[in-house]
Amino acid sequence: MVLLGLLLVLIAAAAVIEVSVNDTANTMPITVLDRTFNLSPFELFIAGVVTAAVFVAGLLLITGGMRRAAVKRRRLREARLAERDRVSRLEAEKRDLERRLETTPTASTTPTSTPKVDRDGDGVDDRTKRAEQAERPTAPHNRLSIPAQQSSSDQLVAGGRHAVDDRRA
Repeated sequence: MVLLGLLLVLIAAAAVIEVSVNDTANTMPITVLDRTFNLSPFELFIAGVVTAAVFVAGLLLITGGMRRAAVKRRRLREARLAERDRVSRLEAEKRDLERRLETTPTASTTPTSTPKVDRDGDGVDDRTKRAEQAERPTAPHNRLSIPAQQSSSDQLVAGGRHAVDDRRA
């Protein structure tokens, strides 16, 4: 491929040299949109090169966009497949868990003994300890007596009703 590209570059260089050395005194009339331009062979060649460059740039933009769209579609397809696989694995796991649940004995088929709740690991059911502690009186506490405050007319009151009642009294 490199040799083919090098050969094409050499052919293009030879064409530029041939057109530029050729007699530039001859002009060719070119009509574009009802306007006539007199171009020498070299100017005509340069116009062709510019046209070809614009054409190649357009092709590169088209192929680049198509390549990006293909990569995006491929990633989207892979994401969909991964999501389907994940969902199917979850559904299989759900079916397996349902099957296990159907085959394991439920609480109604086991003996009616209540399970022990021993969170602190002392060997005594915590529920019975709580019941015993609730029945047992707590340590004796001295009751504090708070003297009642006397109301005076110079107290700040938040609200109009109380302030009016205090003034009337």
